Amino acid sequence: MFTVCFSQTTKQKELEKKRAQLQQEIVRVNKLLFQNQKKEENLLGYLSDLNKKIQVRSDLIKAITAEANFLQGEINKNEKQKKALEKELKVLKEDYAEMILKSYKSKSEQSKLMFLLSSEDFFQGYKRFRYMQQYADFRRKQGDTIVAKTEKVAALTRELQFQKKQKDALARTNRLEADKLKSEKETQVGLMNQIKSKEKQYLADIRKKQAEEKRLDAEIERVIKAAIAASRAKSTTKTKVDVDAKTSGFALTPEGKALANRFEENRGKLPWPVAEGIVTRKYGVIPHPTLKGIEIDSKGIHITTKKNASARAVFKGKVLAIQSVSGRYAVYVQHGNYISLYNNLDKVYVNKGQEVGLKQPLGVIFTDKVTGNTELKFQIWKDTQRQNPIYWLARM
Repeated sequence: MFTVCFSQTTKQKELEKKRAQLQQEIVRVNKLLFQNQKKEENLLGYLSDLNKKIQVRSDLIKAITAEANFLQGEINKNEKQKKALEKELKVLKEDYAEMILKSYKSKSEQSKLMFLLSSEDFFQGYKRFRYMQQYADFRRKQGDTIVAKTEKVAALTRELQFQKKQKDALARTNRLEADKLKSEKETQVGLMNQIKSKEKQYLADIRKKQAEEKRLDAEIERVIKAAIAASRAKSTTKTKVDVDAKTSGFALTPEGKALANRFEENRGKLPWPVAEGIVTRKYGVIPHPTLKGIEIDSKGIHITTKKNASARAVFKGKVLAIQSVSGRYAVYVQHGNYISLYNNLDKVYVNKGQEVGLKQPLGVIFTDKVTGNTELKFQIWKDTQRQNPIYWLARM
């Protein structure tokens, strides 16, 4: 018997997955950015975090709308299919009823027997017998087809009811998210007006911080170049070290080269350097999140996490260096000719030269007393070339 089975399409599953991921990100934003935030003492930071929240919620609304539109398309398609099936079923039932009526009027068991016995010869009798068999089979098949189409119509009806409930639920969620977005945007406008009144002061503070970051970035580059130079100088006294004279990269032992290859093989699959976090600053030249006309040259990514969280190694390696700047620490972990850098630590658990394993805690991340945020500054280098960490980390 013909049966019908409905299942979610790949497209619908992808849309639902995207919506769920954005909903989880909203939860992380609220938990990690706003739980300990001190709005009055850090308007710029609060506005930056609010902008992030608005962006994620806007993306969520778009995802919900896309899912609802897709679902409406499926509903329309199923309703059209249901109407066509109901039309076919009506015709089938009418034909079947007419056939049964004619059969009842024209043939009884006795007339069937007389129909066979009145044959002129055996061959004609056989043909009449086969005709009666085929007619009976046709009636049975017609009945089976009616049953199958009736079941299919019922299944489509149930599917439509379920899809309409899903769409109604999405519409309610969308309205709630839209109301929250409206409220957040009103808060955003109020904060921007407050900041505008002290714009010169904020601009001066930002330029001061950018200068500090520039000095720190130069120091990070100096540490890495010094380590490379030391590895190349050391290689001149050893035989089993790979030194490429055309480049200015690390001199690698066969073991170091194998480790670098394994690190490369895990591009896009490395664990995050924190157990839970959200990216609050991307890599590259990006516009300032709150003040127009200002750009940030971001050498890595900033990940906001929970208070007292530990930074953890994204891959096995050796601690190349530990740097101290203004009471905070940066840990450099070498993976062949790759380096993962964990900056803005309050405490350090490891020592220079120590072998570390995957996800091994390296230190406690510093929590800013003014903003209330706990932020890890994370970088990846290949020799002297910075990498975009987002391309190396698995999706959280």
